[in-house]
Amino acid sequence: MSGKWWKKSVVYQVYPQSFKDTTGSGMGDLNGIIEKLPYLSQLGIDVIWLNPIYQSPLVDNGYDISDYLAINPEYGSLSDFKTLLAKAHELGIKIIMDLVVNHTSDQHDWFKQSCERLDNEFSDFYIWKDPLPDGSEPTNWGSTYGGSAWECVESRGQYNLHLFAKEQPDLNWENPKVRQKIYEMMTVWFDLGIDGFRMDVISLISKRQDYPDAPDDAVYTKSYYIGASNGPRVHEFLHEMHEEVLGKYDIMTVGETANTNSDQAIFYTDPAREELDMVFHFDHMHLDYGPFGKFSDVRFKMSDLRDVMTEWQEKLAGRGWNSLYWSNNDQPRAVTRFGNDSDAYRDVSAKMLATLLHMMQGTPYIYQGEELGMRNVKFDSLDQYRDIETFAVYEEMLAAGEPLEAIQRAIFLKSRDNARSPFPWDGSEKSGFTTGQPWIDFSPDNTTINAAAALADEDSVFYHYQKLIALRRKYDVVSDGHYELINATDSDVYGYMRTLGDDKLIVICSFSDHKVTYQVPDDLFGAKLLLSNYADSAEVLGTLELKPYEALIYLK
Repeated sequence: MSGKWWKKSVVYQVYPQSFKDTTGSGMGDLNGIIEKLPYLSQLGIDVIWLNPIYQSPLVDNGYDISDYLAINPEYGSLSDFKTLLAKAHELGIKIIMDLVVNHTSDQHDWFKQSCERLDNEFSDFYIWKDPLPDGSEPTNWGSTYGGSAWECVESRGQYNLHLFAKEQPDLNWENPKVRQKIYEMMTVWFDLGIDGFRMDVISLISKRQDYPDAPDDAVYTKSYYIGASNGPRVHEFLHEMHEEVLGKYDIMTVGETANTNSDQAIFYTDPAREELDMVFHFDHMHLDYGPFGKFSDVRFKMSDLRDVMTEWQEKLAGRGWNSLYWSNNDQPRAVTRFGNDSDAYRDVSAKMLATLLHMMQGTPYIYQGEELGMRNVKFDSLDQYRDIETFAVYEEMLAAGEPLEAIQRAIFLKSRDNARSPFPWDGSEKSGFTTGQPWIDFSPDNTTINAAAALADEDSVFYHYQKLIALRRKYDVVSDGHYELINATDSDVYGYMRTLGDDKLIVICSFSDHKVTYQVPDDLFGAKLLLSNYADSAEVLGTLELKPYEALIYLK
């Protein structure tokens, strides 16, 4: 694993329909990404992860694929994609795509044929079950977006399984013909020159064949976990995928593995097992869950965050590899969730979060706009939201008798649309994103929080990210060093050390909105400052009086 290029890489996630529109359609496109490659190159990133750009009805913003080998015309053409790939590679930037193979769209030809009759090639490409004797669903599983996970199809007189929207039927991975079709599709993209895949909900592809009912106290929208999460053949399937496809190319893979703990992650990422390079876990994403799961007005505890991050750093050391992230297209903005998005502290807390994450062992992921310190969107009306999950939660909370004000607050804090508003390239009326009407409203913050303003300010969040990326390249201790906590019980400050040979990298990050005193071990005194988010931080490490959200990196 030591020679893998992705160990020192930084990934930038592009949500295509919200990145840059070149046609006036109001949706971002591939030519928009091409146009902004110099911006990404200036930031210093090594890899672009593209959210789905395949043919899709866009019921779930592209995660409902109707043709794996076609580009959605809304984004451009295959020729445009080839141009993007070539120009990115010219700049030393690799491209990874989203692999969505737990399910397809119900508009996929495979599913249409699977619905027709019981005796064709595709009849068991999906998961079909007879109704119970009373005509009801085969199990009590609920789907992620609300309602039953089973949809009755009259043409077959059976139910098909969909863990997400009813328009996203689950593929039957027990069928070797399904797996072969998927491997053939992956090979086409690798032969075209892509550099890897992010694998959507990959921990769900293997279902228990007894399809057990969930206990009565299970969260309905996640009740399928009992039979579908980290299923009995998931590692067999991924090893087969590695043998058939992945192992033949110099690429990177990262799996989205909800409901997977650090011990289970080792099975996915241990190089000797030949499955995946790394996984996205959700342990730190669950620290602010409450009665309505993610959509709860709960603030995380720094001590819990420190425990989670430390557990994953220590457990995977020498046995796997970490993916490091604060946000993505499914999560709210990091500075609102984990930092302080007030005008006074937005910049420094965004830099602090970046510092904490980028100096850990693993591959960091930057979600578009994170490098600007973008915060959650203050929409005036629920009508401005577009996300299928948000609508489902709205109905759930309304049915539970929650006051409208509380529902609005929950949606503001946690809706996926917080991450999906158009990228602000400048402070103009349409933010330099489009000349038309955007598919989703702009954030009112765009007038001041935008790329043009960031590039014009040498002290911006953008340039702090740029410096962090440069440090990762310069110092092997960042990618290869041992991780150790400092002052593990401090209630305000997260401090850790990375050690490689004689090098010691010390990272100190305050989560407090007021000054705090922090003591480091005496043997670290004298370390020299590499980077800070304040202009007047202590140049030599000693006992520190930390400013609000101060972040420091020292080398000894």
